[in-house]
Amino acid sequence: MPRHDNTHYPTWGALRWLFLFRFCILLVLALAFSRSFGDPASSGIDTPFIWSILAVYAPLVLLGGLGLLNRWPYRIQQVQIGIFADILAYTLLMHAAGGIASGLGILLAVAVAAAALMMEGRLSLLFAALASLAVIAQQIYSAMLDDAHVISFTQAGLLGLLFFMVALMSHVLYRRVRSAEALAARRKVDIDDLSKLNDFIIQSIGTGILVADGERHLRLLNQAALDLLGARRFNAGAALSDLSPELGKWLALQVQPSPPNGRLIQIGNREIRVSLKLLGEYRASGVIIYLRDNQEVAREAQQIKLASLGTLTASIAHNIRNPLSAMTHASQLLTESPGLTDDDRHLLEIIRRNGARIEETVHSVLQLSRRNQREPSQIVLSAWLDEFSSEFRERHELHPSALQLQCDADDIRVEADPRHLHQILANLCENALIHGRQADQPPRILIRADRTDDLNEALIEVIDTGPGIAEATVNAIFDPFYTTSAKGTGLGLYIARELAESNGIRLTYQAVAPHGSCFRLVFSG
Repeated sequence: MPRHDNTHYPTWGALRWLFLFRFCILLVLALAFSRSFGDPASSGIDTPFIWSILAVYAPLVLLGGLGLLNRWPYRIQQVQIGIFADILAYTLLMHAAGGIASGLGILLAVAVAAAALMMEGRLSLLFAALASLAVIAQQIYSAMLDDAHVISFTQAGLLGLLFFMVALMSHVLYRRVRSAEALAARRKVDIDDLSKLNDFIIQSIGTGILVADGERHLRLLNQAALDLLGARRFNAGAALSDLSPELGKWLALQVQPSPPNGRLIQIGNREIRVSLKLLGEYRASGVIIYLRDNQEVAREAQQIKLASLGTLTASIAHNIRNPLSAMTHASQLLTESPGLTDDDRHLLEIIRRNGARIEETVHSVLQLSRRNQREPSQIVLSAWLDEFSSEFRERHELHPSALQLQCDADDIRVEADPRHLHQILANLCENALIHGRQADQPPRILIRADRTDDLNEALIEVIDTGPGIAEATVNAIFDPFYTTSAKGTGLGLYIARELAESNGIRLTYQAVAPHGSCFRLVFSG
């Protein structure tokens, strides 16, 4: 039989039940002996002695309750003192009430059973032995007093045997109860751990999850759902319509589960894709509602398509590059021929110009396919940006005033791939050269390095003084193949953002008053 740890047993709750049980027995005894049963002498009941015993036993029981409130002495000592007092009091009451024939000996069996349910086996057998000795001692004392009518050693022996049987059976019950309690405690710990794990998983899922019962009262809501619904917190049991009237109205109109892709509803200024799953066969069983931002769904679908397209186009680009190089080289050699007419030269210029455009597209696609080949290192921004600015001015033959560098914080260090960061800034600065100037004015580009307001993140801003980006198209500038120029590929800003995200950098755009554009790179701390 397995061993059990008795350090935390009996519990204080078990001691409270023991006190209540002893107090009830005290009340029953007081009521039983408060009535007159005829002549006490003829019935063999010593009423004054009984009341003397009860007068002593009652304070002992109440002192046990006081010790329980103060939690002193230790729990096992409280049980031992209480059971010993019960055995002594019940033996004396049995003697005063007419001996073993009074039937009060059964109270000793009750006390032994209580001891066996509270303590481990050997101690319960000890109290069974004490109760048996008490009964035998009472019989011996009665024999010394020549009370032959109250003497029955046979009944005393049977009663002692009963005490041991009760102790053993109660101890078996005790062990089973302890085993059940230990198993229940382990299961409770497992369930609590599983509940915490489930809660952690649900809260960390990017998809909004909302659970409502059959009355459409909230039972569960994760952080993603709160963000999508624009709420800060929710109260369990609150009505769904109080949290989101639009969602409550939509749910009231649903009579069957949603299709796999869900349905679109407008909540605030967002389009939310909502799908429904019943928790049972009927709506009264409750529902699970999944919420996703439709823009995020579209973006993920686009990412999947672009990933597949990138693999395909990278393979195609490699195969295009060799014949393209041969074609471009042949056209260059042909331009050196002395017998060309003006029309021939014009056609060759068309070939050269479009060949260069194809080469640029191929180069961009290959860059996109290599965006995950990241080799991060520590970069000191002030020195690195100074070197980048000098190189960019030299390559594009710019005056120092056309591209200025401003570092508002010294010793800013970031971790990123220098090649990726160079390509990102080159794309942003080249866009600023093309689109970031006013008519008939030279370009003005400012590269500024600083820290964010909370001083935990470094940032780089590329600011121009051009006309800015129209508000109607500002949300599409980072989409692939989106361009407002007939000569552009529409991949520059898309590649810049992809490279930024692969390095843990946030690339955002904001307008500059009164005119101009600012592209901001924020490095994670």
